[in-house]
Amino acid sequence: MDNIRSFFKNTELYEQATHLALAGQKAGYERLEFLGDRVLGIVVAEMLYRAYPNEAEGLLAKRFVALTCGKTLAKVAKTWELDAFADKAAKCIRHNKSVLSDVCEAIIGALYLDQGLDAAKNLIQPIWEPIMRSYEHAPQDSKSALQEFAQKNFGALPIYTLLEQHGQSHAPEFTVKVTAGPYVKIAKGGSIKKAEQEAAYLILQEIQHGN
Repeated sequence: MDNIRSFFKNTELYEQATHLALAGQKAGYERLEFLGDRVLGIVVAEMLYRAYPNEAEGLLAKRFVALTCGKTLAKVAKTWELDAFADKAAKCIRHNKSVLSDVCEAIIGALYLDQGLDAAKNLIQPIWEPIMRSYEHAPQDSKSALQEFAQKNFGALPIYTLLEQHGQSHAPEFTVKVTAGPYVKIAKGGSIKKAEQEAAYLILQEIQHGN
């Protein structure tokens, strides 16, 4: 794919969404991340609405969660080679899914400010389209999957606990703990829902790989 920088007219916005973020300077990109999350949401929602005209809202919602979750965003960030901006001092960031997903949203937000919604669509649709089509059936989100597993194997629902909330009102960060039987994971997200989904995903990964 073309270098993401080439999509921008205002390269300062591009710099703000990448270098500052991957240098650990959260204040440099958190507002762009907040905006990009909303832009991505409306573009993906429209894509799903048009692609699956006969599906019920509940199934569309499951597809939406899978397409906008941290795991998908981090993969897109690596496809765009955004992890290449992490300098040697911040090498670990290259493998930090949470940071990469944030930067992916920041890029989208920055491009929206630079050139508007059509430009954002032109960036989002070519890469999200094949991901969307890769799901023959509406995928089950991590929270639902963990709930079914926990009920079947432990006879109880997972317990989600909000541990912390940081950041400004326009760009909060939530830390959530989930407990399912003997499994406990902690995750962060820009909303409680995102943090819960991420924590559930981490437990499912541990269960799947037996770590």
